[in-house]
Amino acid sequence: MVAVEKRACSFKCLNHLNAATSRQSVPQLNAAKMAALLERSFIEICGFEREALHRFREITVNLGVSALPGGIKYPDCAGGFHYEENGKLLSITSNRFIHWSASGDTVQLVEQSLDTNLLNSAVRLKLVHCSVLPGGVTIQETLNNVFILIVTNQSVHRLVLPHPSRMYRSELVTELQMQSVFTDVGKLSLQDPAHSAVIPTPAGQTGAPCASTAWLNRQGEAHYALTSPAGGILVVTLPPCDTQGDMTVVELKRSTVMQRLAGWMPTAIRGEQVPGELALCLAVRELEDDSFLFALCQDHKLRMWSLKEQSCLMETDMLEYIPACKGGRRAAGPGPRLRTSFSSTTGLCLAVYLAAPQSGQFTVLQLVATDNNRYSMDHVSSLFSTQETLVDFALTSTDIWGVWVDESNNTIVKYIDYEHNTAGQWNKVFVQPPPEEEVQIGADQDPRETYLDVLFSPLRFTASAITKALQIYRRGSERSVDLSWEALKREVTLAVENELQSSVTEFEFCQEEYRQLQVEFWSKFYACCLQYQEALALPLGLTVSPHTSMVCLLKKGFVSYLLPCFAVDHLYLSCDEYVFSEEETAITDDPEVGRDVLQLVQCLRLVSDSVSGDMAYEMEKALDQLQSPERAAELVLENMLANDSDNVIEDIQDKLQDVRNPVAAMMVLLREMDLEAVNVCPGQSLPVRLGLSQLYSGSVAVMVACQAVCQMAMTRALFCRDLLILQKLYLRLGDNVFLRGGSQLLQLQQDLIPRSSHLLSSYHLLKHTSQSLASSVPLDIIPQTVVGLFYQTVARKTIISQIYGQQQSAAPTTALLHWPHMVSNVVHLLAQLLWPSNPSFLFPECLMANCQYTQLQEYVRLIGPWCQTNVGSCRFMLGQCYLANGEGQKALACFQEAASEVEKEEFLVRLTGTDEEEAATSPRLQYYNKVLRLLEDVGLPELVIHMATLAITEAGTDVRSEAALRTRIFKHHLDLSHNSQAYEALTQNPDSSRRLDCLRQLVVVLCERSQLQDLVQFSYVGLHDEVVSIIESRARAVDLLAHNYYELLYAFHIHRHNYRKAGTVMFEYGMRLGREVRTQRGLQKQVNCYLAALNCLRLIRPKYAWIVQPSGACERPGASPKRTYDGEFAAEPVKRQVDILELKDLEKEYNLARSRLTLAKHHPTSAGIAGSASAVEMVALLVQAGLFDSALSLCQTFKLSLTPIFEGLAFKCIKLQYGGEDSQNEAWGWLAANQLSTIINTKESSATDEAWRLLASYLERHASPSAQHHRDVINKLLVHGLPLPDWLINAYKGVDAASLLRMYLRYDLLAEAAELVLEYVDALLGKGHQYFGIEMPLSATAPLVWLPYTAIDQLLQALGESQINASVSLFSPLLFALYRPQHGLRDLRQPV
Repeated sequence: MVAVEKRACSFKCLNHLNAATSRQSVPQLNAAKMAALLERSFIEICGFEREALHRFREITVNLGVSALPGGIKYPDCAGGFHYEENGKLLSITSNRFIHWSASGDTVQLVEQSLDTNLLNSAVRLKLVHCSVLPGGVTIQETLNNVFILIVTNQSVHRLVLPHPSRMYRSELVTELQMQSVFTDVGKLSLQDPAHSAVIPTPAGQTGAPCASTAWLNRQGEAHYALTSPAGGILVVTLPPCDTQGDMTVVELKRSTVMQRLAGWMPTAIRGEQVPGELALCLAVRELEDDSFLFALCQDHKLRMWSLKEQSCLMETDMLEYIPACKGGRRAAGPGPRLRTSFSSTTGLCLAVYLAAPQSGQFTVLQLVATDNNRYSMDHVSSLFSTQETLVDFALTSTDIWGVWVDESNNTIVKYIDYEHNTAGQWNKVFVQPPPEEEVQIGADQDPRETYLDVLFSPLRFTASAITKALQIYRRGSERSVDLSWEALKREVTLAVENELQSSVTEFEFCQEEYRQLQVEFWSKFYACCLQYQEALALPLGLTVSPHTSMVCLLKKGFVSYLLPCFAVDHLYLSCDEYVFSEEETAITDDPEVGRDVLQLVQCLRLVSDSVSGDMAYEMEKALDQLQSPERAAELVLENMLANDSDNVIEDIQDKLQDVRNPVAAMMVLLREMDLEAVNVCPGQSLPVRLGLSQLYSGSVAVMVACQAVCQMAMTRALFCRDLLILQKLYLRLGDNVFLRGGSQLLQLQQDLIPRSSHLLSSYHLLKHTSQSLASSVPLDIIPQTVVGLFYQTVARKTIISQIYGQQQSAAPTTALLHWPHMVSNVVHLLAQLLWPSNPSFLFPECLMANCQYTQLQEYVRLIGPWCQTNVGSCRFMLGQCYLANGEGQKALACFQEAASEVEKEEFLVRLTGTDEEEAATSPRLQYYNKVLRLLEDVGLPELVIHMATLAITEAGTDVRSEAALRTRIFKHHLDLSHNSQAYEALTQNPDSSRRLDCLRQLVVVLCERSQLQDLVQFSYVGLHDEVVSIIESRARAVDLLAHNYYELLYAFHIHRHNYRKAGTVMFEYGMRLGREVRTQRGLQKQVNCYLAALNCLRLIRPKYAWIVQPSGACERPGASPKRTYDGEFAAEPVKRQVDILELKDLEKEYNLARSRLTLAKHHPTSAGIAGSASAVEMVALLVQAGLFDSALSLCQTFKLSLTPIFEGLAFKCIKLQYGGEDSQNEAWGWLAANQLSTIINTKESSATDEAWRLLASYLERHASPSAQHHRDVINKLLVHGLPLPDWLINAYKGVDAASLLRMYLRYDLLAEAAELVLEYVDALLGKGHQYFGIEMPLSATAPLVWLPYTAIDQLLQALGESQINASVSLFSPLLFALYRPQHGLRDLRQPV
C-alpha cells in the first residue's frame, strides 16, 4: 500500500491561480511558464469502471476459408479513431472516439464518449480461420457513414455504419444515454461481397504478409494494402458500398521480370532468402486525387508508391539518419515502425522508428514536393530512446508519444516535442503502478476487511480481473458474469470463506491461529488477482486525438487516460534527472527561491524513501484516529533517527545546508498545495446551456475526474507528510541549518508547521473521501465513490459554469475542447469544491441529498478537530445523519451547536433565507423553524418541544414567532397526551387567534380520545365563553352519535354548578336526537337527555327552574340561511318569540320521549315514525302496538281523552274473539307489556280472556262519572256485532241502564232491550235493585223513581211492528210488566 502511495500522482488546474487564492497575496503565474510545465509531465488514470465487463455482442464472419498451415502468430495490437468534430463543443461527436484491439482472429470494437453513456457500444468480431494483420484495422468517417476496414492474412472486410450525426437529428442532445454507431451492426450481412472478400493467393506462395494498412478514397472505394512475401505490395480494392462491382487486385513492385518470377517461385526452388524490398510496415496518405503508400522495407529504405501511377516515386535510405550506421547497409534490432501525421502548417510528416541493441531512434521526416512531380524527404529531427521494447508510438504535428515495456514487464510512457526539444529530453509520464504484492495488515485490523478494501478500492483492480480470479479460485465450478460491484464483493467473500472452512479439520482455534488462516487464504486469492491484473494491464497501443490532444493508453483489459501533471506533483514525483534546473519551478518567479525549492524537494524524496512501511501505516492510523499530525510526525522522525543505518539523515542535513531560505521555499510549496479559494461557485448563467448540459457527464469522464482527484490527494498527502517530518527535523537541527537565525525557527514552529499539519489533514480527508464507496442510490449511473456521485449530480454543472463563465468573450459555438487544459480545470475545480476549508458546502449537501449518511458522518468526524470552516454547517449535517439513524438526542445536540453559526456561514444563510413567509423573522429563528420541521418530519415530538422552548428565548419581542413556537409546543404536547402541558402552552400563547385555534384543537382531540375528565377540569381562566362556544359549535356541527360534545358540555356546566345551562344543553341534545337520530339508540339517548335536564332543573330553586327553549336547534340541519328548501330566496328573518320551558314542560317532553322509546323497543320498525310523532299521534301508535299502559300514562300527562285507548283495546278483544291461533300467540306479546291486576295462567285462560280482563280492569281503574268509557267500549263491540259480555252489561247497567237501553235500540237488539227493561222494572220494584245502582226500590216512603219512557215506547213500538216470533213473544210480557196495577207506578210517561 505504501509503495502505491509513494508513486501516486495528482495534478493542478491550468489556471489554478485564477480560481483559487491562497491566504497570502502572491504574484500571478506566468501563462507561458505554466503551459511549459504542463508539457513537462503527464499522469496515467486507469479506466476502472464499476461494471465488470463491457457486454460485447458476438458476431462471427465465416467466408469458408481454411486455416493456413504453419501460420504466423501476429502480435496483439490496438488503436483508436477520433471523430473529425470531437473537439467541437456543440457537435454530436464531441469527446467521442472508437478504440479497437485485435488478437488472432478476433477484433474488439468499443465506442466511448466523455459526454454521455453509449448503449450497445461494444462489438466482438470473430473472423473464422483468419488472423488480423498488424495495422489491419482502420476507421474512417464520411458525412453519412463510419467505415471500419479490416485486413487479415486471407480476407478483407468493410463495415458500413451510420454516422452519429445522422442517427440524431438535433445536435444538442441532452439525454443521459445515446445509441452507439454499433447499435445495428448485427443487421449487416458481413459475408456479402459488399462487406467481405477473400484475398486471392498466387500459386506457389507459401509466405504470409507481415504488415498492412487500409483506407477509403474520395470516391468511396475501400483500399487494402498488405505486404507480399516476394517484396511487393498487394492492393485489394472494393467498389463503393452503393455501387455494383467486383474486387480488383493491384501489385506494386519495382523489379525485373526474373525478380518477379522469383518472388512467386516456390521456396524449395528459390531458397529462404528474404528480398530487401520486403515491406515491414506500411502507411498511407491520400493527397489530392492520388493515394501515396509509404513502405519501410527490409533494406531500411523508405519508399513512396503512387497507387494511381502504380510506381515508386521516392526512395530514402533511413540508415543515412542513424549516426552509428551512416554509410553501412544494415542496423541490428528488429521491429521498425512507421507513422504519419498531416497538418495544414507542417504538411505531411513521417516518423520512422528503428531499433538497435542498446537504443532506438525516431527519425522525423517531412515530405517535400518539387517540380515535375518529384518528391523528397527533409530531415526534421532525430530522437533517441532507451533500450526498452517499443510497443507502439503515435506522431502528431508537434510530438511523438511512445509506449515501451521493460524487462520486468513494466509499462513506460514518454513523449517529446520533436521540433523544439534541442536537448532530446523525453518528458515523463507517471504510469499507474501495479498493486502492491503484499498487503500490510495492522494488528488491530481484520484480514478479511483489509483485503476487501484493497481489492475493491477504485484504483487498484478492475472488476474483470477479480472476476477471472474468482473463477480460477473456484476451480471453474461456477461462472460469475454480469455481477454488480456489491454482488461481486459478496461472491469473493463467500468463495474465500468457504475455501477456508473446507480446509479446516479442527473445530477449535485460538484467535491468532484463525487470523493466520485468514491471511493465508486471502493472500492466495489476492495473488490470483495480481496475476490477472498484470495481464490486463499489458499495453497494446496508444491513440492521440489530433483535435483535443487527448492521449489514451490502450491496454489489454481497459483504457487509460493521460492527464497533465502540475507543479508540486511534478517536482515530487520526478527523478533528479528530470528536475535538472531551477527553471523547472514555475511556481515562483524568484530564481533563488526556485533553487531552494528544488533542494527542498530532493530532501523530501530522501525522507520519503526513509519512511518504513510500518511507520507510514502508523502515520495513516494516527490521521484516521484524529490524533495530532505533528505528534505523529515526531514519532516517525524518532524512528528514522533510531534506525538510520544508511546515514540518510546526514545526507538530508547536508542538502539542507544548501537551502538558503527554507522558510520561503516552504511557503511557496504550501501555497501551491493550498486549494482554499474565496469563491468557487459562479453566479452567472451558462452560455449555450444545452450545449454544456452534457459536457463531461459520461461515466468515463466521471471516473477520470474522480480518480485524478484521488491521485492528487494521495500524492500531496505524502508530500505534506514528508514536509511535516522535514520541518520537525529542522526544529531538531536548529541553527545548524538555519542561516538566518531564530526568527525563521519561530516562524517555522508557529506558522509553517501548523499549515503543513492542516494541509496533511485536508489531503488525507480528500484521499479518504475519493476512495469511499457510495451506497446505492436511484440514479441511471451509479458511481463508484461519493466523489463520483458528487461530480455527477452537483459539481459538474458548477465546474462547467465557472470554466465557460470566465470565457464569455469566446464564441461557444467555435470553442475547442482541448483535453489537457479542460481536464486540468475540471479536476482542480472539483478538488476545490471538495476542499474542506473553502466556504462552499456543496459536497456535504450532496451526500445528504443522496442519503449517504454513513459517509457524511465519517466526513464530519475527520474534519472535526482541525477544520474551522463551516463548523455549524457540519454540525447541522451531522444532526441530520443522526436523525436518519434514529439517534434523536445526538441530533438535537448537533442542531443546538450549529445555532450559533447561523449568520456566519453561507450554507446556513441559504438554509434560513429560502422562505418568504419567514423573511421578517431573525435568521436564527428561521434556522430553528427549519430544525423543527426536520424533527417533525421524522416524528420526534419530545425533541420538537425542547427545540421550540429554546427558540422562544430567541424570539424576544417577536410576538408572531413566539405565538408560532408556542403553537408548536402545544401541538406536540397534545400529540404526546401531555394534556396539562398542552393547556399551559395554550394559555401562554400571545396570539388570540392562535390561542383560539389551539383551544378548539384541544377540545376536539381530548373529546376524540375520551379524555373528558382533563378537558372539564381545566380552569379556562378568561377562556370560559370561548370553550363553551367551541363545544357548542362542534356539538351542532358533527354527528350526534359519533361524538359526545353535548355530554361534554353538560359535564362542563355541571362541574361548574351551572345547572340551568347544563339542563339547556341536554334538552337541546334531546331535541336534536329526536329530529336527527330516529333509531332506538337515539330515542334512548333522548330519554336520558330529558331525564338529565329534569334532574338539573330539580336542583335549582323552583323560581329559577326554567330554561329557554333552544331556537337554533329546531332549524332544519344544513339549511341555507339565505334560501328556502325549494331554492327561493328566504324572507326577512322574523324576530322569534322566546319560549320559556318550566319543569312541567320538560316532564311532558320526557314522558313523550319515554313512550316513544317504549314503542321502539317493542316495535323497532316504528322508531322512525315515533321519533317525530306528537302526543296524540303517539297515543294512536301505542294503542296500535298494544302498549295501553304507556298510552294511558301519556294521555294522563297531556290530559288527553282515553277514548282511543278503550276503543283500541276493545277492538283488539274483538279480533282475538274471532282470530285464530296465530292471533292468540301474537296477543301474548302486547298483553305482557301491560300490567294486569291479577294474572291467571291456566290452561283455561286464553289470550282472549286476558284481553277482556285487561279491558275490565281499565274500565274499573279509569271509571268516569258519566260512564263514557263503558259507553265507548260497548259502542265498539256493538258496531262490530259482538254480543256484550255479561260483566260489561252488569257493570254498565249499574251506572246508566237507560243509556244501555238506547244503545240496544240503536243496534236493533230488541230482545236484549226488552229483557233489560224487564230487569230494570223488577229492580225498581225491589228485585235486584242493587245491580242497577238503585239505592232504594219503589215504596211508599221511597223517593220517586223514573223510567226511560221514550226508549221504552220505542221498544214497544218496535216489538209491535216486528214480524219475528221471538220479538212478538216478548211484547206481551213487557206490556204486562209495565201495567201491573199492584205496582202503583206513576204515569209511565214521566221522563226518567
